[in-house]
Amino acid sequence: MRRRLIQSTLAVVLVVIAVFGVSLVIVETRTISTSAQEKVDSEAQRLASIVDSRLLASGTVDARVLRGQVAPERYAVIRIPGEPDIEVGTRPVGEVIRGQADGEEGETVLVEEPRSSVTREVGRTLLIIGLVALLAVVAAVLLAIRQANRLASPLTDLAETAERLGSGDPRPRHKRYGVPELDRVADVLDSSAERIARMLTAERRLAADASHQLRTPLTALSMRLEEITLTDDPDTVKEEANVALTQVERLTDVVERLLTNSRDPRTGSAVTFDLDEVIQQQLAEWRPAYRSAGRAIVSSGKRHLTAVGTPGAVAQVLAALIENSLMHGGGTVALRTRVTGNQAVIEVTDEGPGVPADLGARIFERAISGRNSTGIGLAVARDLAEADGGRLEMLQAQPPVFGLFLSRTPARKPPVPDDEEPTVR
Repeated sequence: MRRRLIQSTLAVVLVVIAVFGVSLVIVETRTISTSAQEKVDSEAQRLASIVDSRLLASGTVDARVLRGQVAPERYAVIRIPGEPDIEVGTRPVGEVIRGQADGEEGETVLVEEPRSSVTREVGRTLLIIGLVALLAVVAAVLLAIRQANRLASPLTDLAETAERLGSGDPRPRHKRYGVPELDRVADVLDSSAERIARMLTAERRLAADASHQLRTPLTALSMRLEEITLTDDPDTVKEEANVALTQVERLTDVVERLLTNSRDPRTGSAVTFDLDEVIQQQLAEWRPAYRSAGRAIVSSGKRHLTAVGTPGAVAQVLAALIENSLMHGGGTVALRTRVTGNQAVIEVTDEGPGVPADLGARIFERAISGRNSTGIGLAVARDLAEADGGRLEMLQAQPPVFGLFLSRTPARKPPVPDDEEPTVR
C-alpha cells in the first residue's frame, strides 16, 4: 500500500511538472529572445540619436566617442553617407541578434549581439526551472511517504489489534489516528474487545463459581455414599439413600442455577417457601461433616417462617455460610431465624475468632480470603441472594454473624394497561 500511494502521488506530480514545466520553458524562451531583441533595437536607437547630436554639433563622428556607448558584448556599425563606415566592438561569429535604426541626418546604425548570450540566459532559466521541479518532486515524495505512513501504519496497528483479539488478548488499545474512517474501525475493534473481555470474564466466573458451588454438594453426596458402604442396616441404607437423592436433586438445581445466572444474573424463579425445610435440609447435610470435625451445628429462633425466593439459591447461600464457618470458624455453628419488618432473617454464627479487621470491609469481594481458600464463596453467596431480591450482610465481625435477609411478600407486578393484552410466554 505504501508503494502504491508513493507511486500514484509521484505520477501525479510528474504529470503536473511535465505539463506546466514545458509550457513555462516555451514561454520563458520566447520572453528572453524577445527581450534580447528589444534591447538590441533600443541600443541601435540610442546610438542613432548620439550620432545625430554629434553631426549637428561638429559635423563629424569619432569612433572613440562611440566606443564607450556600446556594450562590450555588442558590435555596432555606423554608416554615414559620404564617409567610411565606423565600427565599434568585435564582429560576432555565428548567429546574431540584429537591430537597426536610421538617424535624422541620413545615417544608419546597425547593432549586433551574439545569440549565444540568449542561449546562456535560456540555459540559466531552464536550470532554475529544473531545480524547482526537482525540489517539487522531492517534496512530493516526502509528502507521499508521510501520507503513506499515516495511512498504512494505522492499518498495520488495526491488523495487529484484530490478530490479538483472535489470539485471546481482548485488551482495548484506545488508540486513534486522526483519520475518521480509521478511527471508526478502531472504535469498533475496541468495542469488540470490551465485549469479548466481558464474555471471557463471565466464562471464567462461571467456571470458578461452578467449581466452588458444586464442590459442597459433591462432598456431601460422597459422605452419604460412604455411610451407605459402611453399614449393613437396610433402614440406614434407605435413609442415607433418600438423603443422597435429595442431594442429587440439589446438585441438579445448583447446575441449573449456575447456567441461569451466567445468562442473566437477575433471572430467578422466586416463590414463597418454608424456611424451616431449607434449614433442616442443610442441618441434615452438614451434621456428618461437623461430627467428623468434633463440632456441632444447631438451629433456633422463630419457626414456620415463609419467605420469597428460590429455595435452591437460599440453600446454596446457607451452604456457603456453613462451609465458611466449618473452614474458618470454631465451636458450635448456630442458624437463627427472626423477623424484622417485612423481612425474614437467617443468621449464621459460630464461636470462632471472627473476621480479621483488615478483611471486614472486603469480605464479600472475590479472591479475598483469610486463609488458603478460593475466596469466592461469600461473593457468590451475595450474588445469589441479590438475584432473588434479598441481601447478605456481615452483621458482626467478632464473633462472626452473617445475616441473609429475604422478603416475606412477593413483589407486585406492574399492572397491564387496559389497552394492552398480557404477553403470553
